Amino acid sequence: MAPIKGILSLQRAALARRHSNSLGLGFRKFSTQGATTAATPPPPPPPEKTHFGGLKDEDRIFTNLYGLNDPFLKGAMKRGDWYRTKDLVLKGADWIVNEVKKSGLRGRGGAGFPSGLKWSFMPKVSDGRPSYLVVNADESEPGTCKDREIMRHDPHKLLEGCLMAGVGMRASAAYIYIRGEYVNERLNLERARKEAYEAGFLGKNACGSGYDFDVHIHYGAGAYICGEETALLESLEGKQGKPRLKPPFPANAGLYGCPTTVTNVETVAVSPTILRRGPEWFSSFGRKNNSGTKLFCVSGHVNKPCTVEEEMSIPLKELIERHCGGVRGGWDNLLAIIPGGSSVPLIPKNICDDVLMDYDALKAVQSGLGTAAVIVMDKSTDVVDAIARLSYFYKHESCGQCTPCREGTGWLWMIMERLKVGNAKLEEIDMLQEDPGACREGVARGCCLSTQAYCFSGGYHRIK
Repeated sequence: MAPIKGILSLQRAALARRHSNSLGLGFRKFSTQGATTAATPPPPPPPEKTHFGGLKDEDRIFTNLYGLNDPFLKGAMKRGDWYRTKDLVLKGADWIVNEVKKSGLRGRGGAGFPSGLKWSFMPKVSDGRPSYLVVNADESEPGTCKDREIMRHDPHKLLEGCLMAGVGMRASAAYIYIRGEYVNERLNLERARKEAYEAGFLGKNACGSGYDFDVHIHYGAGAYICGEETALLESLEGKQGKPRLKPPFPANAGLYGCPTTVTNVETVAVSPTILRRGPEWFSSFGRKNNSGTKLFCVSGHVNKPCTVEEEMSIPLKELIERHCGGVRGGWDNLLAIIPGGSSVPLIPKNICDDVLMDYDALKAVQSGLGTAAVIVMDKSTDVVDAIARLSYFYKHESCGQCTPCREGTGWLWMIMERLKVGNAKLEEIDMLQEDPGACREGVARGCCLSTQAYCFSGGYHRIK
């Protein structure tokens, strides 16, 4: 019987081998795992979001933007600030940076660089030098006033954000460099800082986490150039506010030669809410690579100028009509809009009809989101006169360090003054697009490009 059983076993094995080959299965896989079922296809991706705007009140990060409630500690804690902050700190630096990366938060100061990536440039292991966080509150761009509202009405949100960002960067202290003219904002911020120290939220053993973190407030003296990060660091060190050459970059040698990250008020202030609600919540707003909510400050020829928090990628037309009561005289009375502060080129009405308010959409139409300071001009505006006034601002605020900026901004202003009376030449307009200098404060070229946009849309009658 034994030989017969052996023969039968061999026959069964041969049949199994042939059967597995006919099914396209390997014999070894068949013999050890059995027949496999067909893989379930992955579910289709969710439909891409196509409408943006209409942010709900429960999704707003800055819930006291208009100062209707108490801006100080008791009111801030009722609104959720400093809630279980210790738990967030104890999750560690890597967790904080990774959450900010996953949220898609981009810098709100104008450049739009991914914030989590920027924070990760700070050294993870100390070489003996302390690391610093510097908050750029030197808000001086014409048309921009969003950070003012945060510091005036929600100062604890900024201070808690400093702690969160500081832990993520492994920083020992934060320096808030506030514009000198912001007197009320400075007073509110100082009072909030005192409250936070007395409550144990800042200083030694911040929030009972075992992490030591200090916040210092430094006042500027009115120089626009100190909004440039390295000029700001020079000013903090007691020197003239003039930009440094790069490299080295601040993450390697910044304040007092130590690793430093300079970031915007709004960028820091939103971080605690992102960490509490989760990066998926934040990234659900706006288009891909343009995530989150954003503060927009709208001024100029609108019925109700305001600063408002809205979803990124909201259509420009909807932003103005929903929150500002529309353009003075109706949408058809619109001439042009500067969408991101005076340093970005203006866009004419035909583009304003459909453009979205985010980094990529405005870049695609040769402009930029900048600081999201929307300056509206109706048909009563003399665009050349308006840009001549802005060009004088850049001439006045040039630090004089770089020749292209020191001389070029003066040329720009003189050419614009001649253009106002029809005494400029076409080649002069082209010349204004030359190299602006070593820092982005040479962005007066935005005015030049705005002038070109105007000229190409029908303003040639003023050029010889």
